[in-house]
Order: sequence, then C-alpha cells, then structure tokens
Amino acid sequence: MGSGTVPAESRPGPGAAGPGSRAVPAGSASGGRVRARVGAQAGARRSGADVRGAAGPQDAAGARGTTGARGSADARGGAAGGAEPPAVPRPVVTELRLSAYAGRRRATYPLGPVTLFAGPSGSGKSTVLGAYEALARLGAGDPLGEVFPDPVRLVPDDARPDAQGRRGFRIGCTVDGPVGPVRLDLAVQADPELRIVGERLSRHGRILLTTALRDPGRTTVQAAWFTAGATPVTRAPLPDDLLGTALLPLRVAGATAGQREVLAAAEQAVVGLRSLFACAPEPDRMRAPVLPGEGRLLRDCANLAEVLHRTHTACPRRHRRLAAVAGAGCAGPVTGLGTQELGDGTVRALLARGARPATPLGRLGDGELRYLALALTLLTGPGVLAMDRIAEVPDAMQCLTLLADGLDRGLDPRQAAALLDLAAAVAADGHIRLAGSVGAATAAEARRTPGVTVVDLTP
Repeated sequence: MGSGTVPAESRPGPGAAGPGSRAVPAGSASGGRVRARVGAQAGARRSGADVRGAAGPQDAAGARGTTGARGSADARGGAAGGAEPPAVPRPVVTELRLSAYAGRRRATYPLGPVTLFAGPSGSGKSTVLGAYEALARLGAGDPLGEVFPDPVRLVPDDARPDAQGRRGFRIGCTVDGPVGPVRLDLAVQADPELRIVGERLSRHGRILLTTALRDPGRTTVQAAWFTAGATPVTRAPLPDDLLGTALLPLRVAGATAGQREVLAAAEQAVVGLRSLFACAPEPDRMRAPVLPGEGRLLRDCANLAEVLHRTHTACPRRHRRLAAVAGAGCAGPVTGLGTQELGDGTVRALLARGARPATPLGRLGDGELRYLALALTLLTGPGVLAMDRIAEVPDAMQCLTLLADGLDRGLDPRQAAALLDLAAAVAADGHIRLAGSVGAATAAEARRTPGVTVVDLTP
C-alpha cells in the first residue's frame, strides 16, 4: 500500500503467537449486514479482564480544545497528578484519530460530553464528523461499500500508490467504558478496490485483534485474536468488507481469560460506536402533516409531528420537558406542545399559545423548527429515534451520542445559546452526549457555556 494507508500491524502483538495456532472455521458473513450480538451481562464472564482505566488520549494535531469558562474538564481529559481516571460506566467514544484521511494527517481529536468543532470553511469540520459516523456504521455491521460510497476522495492528496497502484486511508477511535480505554484502528484500501486491509483492537497496550491482507486475490483478511489458553492466538479469515471487531462476539466463545478480555473489549467498542444518532433537520420536510407510524424520529426529522404525537401520550414527562424548553427557541408566548389529528388520518403538531390560537408547526421559521427537532433528540432516547438499537443492552447501560453537523445552522443567537445550555445540562446526566460543528458566533458562546468543549480546526 502507498503512504495513504499503512496497514495495521500484521504480526500479532503481546498476546499473539506462533505457527502452531489453531484456526476456527471462517463464517459466511461476507456480503450482508451483520448485527453483532452484544450481551448485556457480558461482564459476568470477564473475570480475566483488568477493568481499570489507562492513560488519556494523545494531543491533537491541527486542533486546539477549550472548555466553557466555568467548565472544569480539560479538553484532553487527563487525570490530575497522573492518577488513573475512574472507569467510565457506559461505553463512549472519547477520541477520534484521522491518521491519514482526506485532508487530515496524524490528527487526534478528544471528545467530551459536549464537543463542538469550529473553524473556517474548509477546515475539516464535516470531515471529522463524517469519520465518526463512518466508524459508527461499521460498528453496526454495515458493509464497507455502503459506508464509503466514494472512498477515493478520502485518500490524502499526497498519498503515493505502492508498486501495485494501491492507495487508501486510516482512521481510528478510542472507546472508554467499564474495561478502560479500548483502541480501534483501521487501514482501508480505496484504490483500485475498496477493502479493509488492516484492523487492530487493543487495550492497555495489548493487541487483542489484528488483521492483515495476505492474499489480494481473496475477499478475506487473515485475523488473529488473543486467546491466552493452550493456544495463545486463534487465527481465522474474516471478510474484508466488514469490521472484524463487530464480528468477534459471534466468533469468540469466552472460554479462557484471554477470550473474555477480547469479548469485553470488542463489546465495549461496538456498543460505544453503535450508540450514535446523526441528526440533520430539514425544515422544508417538517412542515406538512404526516401519517401516524412507528413514531421514531428520522434523520431529517420529517416526521417530527408524528413523534410529538407519540411522546404526548407515551412519554408525557419527556413531552412536558420539551414543551418547557420550546419557549426559549420559538417567538412569542409558548404554553405547550400539542398535536391534532386531521380528517385525512394525518397528524400535525401545534404550539399552544395560551389564550391565543395555537400555531401549527408548519408556520414556524426554519430556525424554530431546527431548534425543536434538536431539542427533542437531546431530551429523548434510542427508543424514540430511528437508529440501530442495541436490544441486548438496556438503555440504562448505554450513552447515546447525538451527531449534528452544522448544529447552529439557521439558528439565531438566542436559539443557539438555549440549545447549548440544554445540551450541557442533559449531558451532565451521563446518558446523552453531543458532537457537532458550529460557526464562529456559536463557538464564542460555547466557550462561555459550562461543560462544553470547543475544538478549533485549521485548514
């Protein structure tokens, strides 16, 4: 591979070994979506895993992080005095690494409870968030071709092809949680054909899974994962279009301490990555009445009225809280949020105005609609969002991350400030996080908001 993709280490690390390793038969997962089995009670079989945290993330390249004026957390998350940080109760992505991806090289970005990327046009805000969403989709089992429909554009401009004309990109992340920080790094070949040519999963410096492309003529990579039993390492082929880490819970029995460590790390990484909802409200699609349905909010929030109709009856406490914050982002007095069933079977949402006539949401401005949609996502959970739910893991053991590129698009300063305050307050509970991008004015307000981290990017 050329300089744009340096494959993950093909030789097993501290837990790997020798030629006498026993292989397990390869599955037939290639070519379809794979939803990994993630056991909610997996901790019961992790007796061999050290659950203490490790050192904090590396410094960012090309980025500078700051927190709100009254915030207490440093953007890089280091523990004071060198002390080891406590274990994180729910899996969360705490760092993104764009080692060679689009216009980024050797870039590391810390992620806190509320992290906003700021910078001029072309600085890479959408690129960073796009890499996060791509990793989340791979963690959910989406095939590589669906996640990267135009992979060549993600190869760094200065990447030189190798002798076979191959080029690619490298990305990775750290997922913190009950077993401490777990690192996942990927090397993806983009040209001449798309495939994962290297993957590494590690914890506390121990490589738990490594894959490498051995035979370009096959659609598989050779994988080796830590066993620590009679056979130190298990080797087997895995599909080159799926994330190997997401397949491990289907392939590892958990019979040895080493296997339990691999399972614990893989499950933590998968849960952390899959707990993401990308929200991109499109006001023009949110104005018309909609037919009642499942009541799960779509990415473009076109069915906002349907979801409000559901939460009004099924989630009254959450609905009342949304109605309470609606006034901060909508013009005029707001005394509540309601819905109306129309004669054709559709429903529309209404803003209650006290003694004044209610206002249909279709008459609101773009900023008001975006504010309401984003506030709803912050006040809800996976059950109300159109996302890949991890049914095996109770909601109380998950931490949802809302991904919002252009968070403040169409919002006036008052709406942006209200949304920042809401995000910081909700994130403090530990069940919802926010990663987004904002313009200069909102970034300045965010720096004054406790609990919000701003990462300044440069082109």
